[in-house]
Parts: sequence; structure tokens; C-alpha cells
Amino acid sequence: MRSIALSLVSFSLGFIACSLPPARTDGPEPTLPRSAASQTGIASWYGPGFHGRLTASGAVYNQHDLTAAHQTLPLGTKAMVTNLENGRSAEVTINDRGPFLKGRIIDLSYAAGKMLGMIGRGTIPVRVEVIDSGPHRISTIRKSLDYTLQAGSFVSLENARRLKEHLMRVHPQISQIAIVPIRANHATYYRVQLGTFPDRREAEDHARQLARLGFSTIIMEK
Repeated sequence: MRSIALSLVSFSLGFIACSLPPARTDGPEPTLPRSAASQTGIASWYGPGFHGRLTASGAVYNQHDLTAAHQTLPLGTKAMVTNLENGRSAEVTINDRGPFLKGRIIDLSYAAGKMLGMIGRGTIPVRVEVIDSGPHRISTIRKSLDYTLQAGSFVSLENARRLKEHLMRVHPQISQIAIVPIRANHATYYRVQLGTFPDRREAEDHARQLARLGFSTIIMEK
């Protein structure tokens, strides 16, 4: 009986060992690579007064979503924002432009601000770290954007050339006038763009000059 019992125990242990998953030999779970791009500064938040309005990305602002407005990060960028006073963090999607008040680097949605514990205070010191910037490769977070003026977008390259030549005659103050091809919706569009402006106000001044000449332009990020 003793030998039978020992045999049963050995069989049971062997069965359990066979049913266990194999031990890991390849080390700890790999961590996802994160961008080195980061920025520290003052964050603010915005909520009810903007709820339901369109953002710069074209999406409707919902104060209960984890989103944020940033001056330069590409729209759609995923970023981790950390409150440097209490250590709380929130992952947000950049879907708007701002804040435009001096000294502030990011404007958080009400939901993100609440998660970081800043609603009562209004502003806090934060660190912004890029997690995923999509097709854009970001090594540093720029403090400002360059802008250009778009005077027209055409399917016909010849029409774009005509507009470019006309603009060069009537507005020689801007020497940089280019035709930029863009592929979208299975078609190529030829955009006529004027100048590169590091300051949006300068771009707006040139846009007003062109408006007086009868041209309708759009200020675009470059």
C-alpha cells in the first residue's frame, strides 16, 4: 500500500508540474520607449466657458475628456502631464492651441485639471512629457510655431502657378511664395503659400495687407 501511495503522489506531482506554465527566461517585461521631449512650466485649465466649442483640431471641446491645449505640439499628440507639487499625473491628448498668456505652457481640460488637483488653485507647475506624437518625430518641445499664409488650394497645378505669379506682381514684399503639393483623399492639391512668420501677429498683419488687395488668406502652422 505504501508503494502504491508513493506512486500516486509521484504521479500527482508530475501531473501538476506538467500543467504549470514554463518559467520565463527572457527577463522582465519590456517597457515601451518614451520620447525624450519634455518641458516644465506653468499649467492652467479651461472648462465650462469653452465646453461644446470647436477646438483647433476640429473636434468639439468636452471638458470631461482628458485633453489639453498646447502652443506647439502637433495636434493628436499624447502627453503625460505631472503636477510637480503633488506628483499626480494625467495622460492627455493635445487637440487645441493655447494658452496664449505669457508664462503658461499648457491649458488642461477640466477633467485633467481635476485629476491633477489644480481646480481650486487655477495654475500649477508641471512637467509635460511626450508619449506619442504619431508620425512627427519630436526631440525637443518648441516654444513657438512658424506660420504661413495660404492664398489658395487647387487641383490644377496651372491654376496654382497663375495665382503665384499674380501674387508676386501685386505683393512683392513677400519674396517666399511657394506651391506646396499635398496628397489627400486620393488626389493631389496644390497649395499656394506665402512666407514664413515666427510670430502670428506678423502673419496677421500680412493677411490684412492681402485682404486690402482682394485676397482671402488662411493663417496656417508651418
